[in-house]
Amino acid sequence: MHAINYEAPKSLDEAVKLLAAHGEKARPLSGGTDLLIQLRAGTRRPEFVVDIKEIPELARISFSLQHGLKLGAAVPCIAIHENGDMRKYYPGLTEAAHLIGSLQIQSRATVGGNLCNGSPAADTTPALVALGAQARLAGPKGERIVPVDGFCLAPGRTVLQPGELLVELQIPAPERHASDAYLRFIPRNEMDIAVVGVGAALSLDVSDDRVVEARIGLGAVGPTPIFAAEASKSLIGKTLDAAAIERAAKLAVAAATPIDDMRGTAEFRRHVVGVLTRRTLAIAAERARAANQR
Repeated sequence: MHAINYEAPKSLDEAVKLLAAHGEKARPLSGGTDLLIQLRAGTRRPEFVVDIKEIPELARISFSLQHGLKLGAAVPCIAIHENGDMRKYYPGLTEAAHLIGSLQIQSRATVGGNLCNGSPAADTTPALVALGAQARLAGPKGERIVPVDGFCLAPGRTVLQPGELLVELQIPAPERHASDAYLRFIPRNEMDIAVVGVGAALSLDVSDDRVVEARIGLGAVGPTPIFAAEASKSLIGKTLDAAAIERAAKLAVAAATPIDDMRGTAEFRRHVVGVLTRRTLAIAAERARAANQR
């Protein structure tokens, strides 16, 4: 039997010291919905598990129109779904968090853990990419900020260094007429891994329906989540009509690099990227037109 030492620090400094002291032998535990499965399967065999759920800074949701959102790495998905500010100002990210497993899983799973697991098919990561989220990291060398669209390096591999942990996700406050949306395709009705996931965020000038800002994030169609930069750029300054949406959808398809596997072919995934990009843009636009965030 593989013995594991369990630690539950009460402060960020204490957690960093524990992780730094044990390096590659230690793993932080946030919700545990991925780590516990990996431990049982033997795919990860750390000697130390550092439970970060009791650290106040990592367990908070803080939002203001002046400073935006600070989402702690250990905030469970169910708390996001139940938070009025999250549902109002970040509905796409809230939808993505609410799609992770069952309600029981959502009471444990975290957006931070979803990101740090490094899965290309993570639901919340494309939504974070669409929102231009940044990750605040802490480690033995101090703190640093990393854009979420560059956080994942390969399947299961991220920018996190030994002894380093995710503290919070930082997302700008939305403009007056701005919103986001997330959709995924799965084979079953619920509790499945995305075959394709698409997040979109838009800011509009409602006087002429012109796009001021746009970002599109893709999941499950590459070795890492993808920021569809050209598709996003194609919308800026344009009137958001059917032609503009179709152009963005085609560019999003071009940004995807899917593979064939047992859950879908690359050709099918590209088709679904186009479909979901059109739909998420339409939903985000409808929400942005109706929004008055200031």
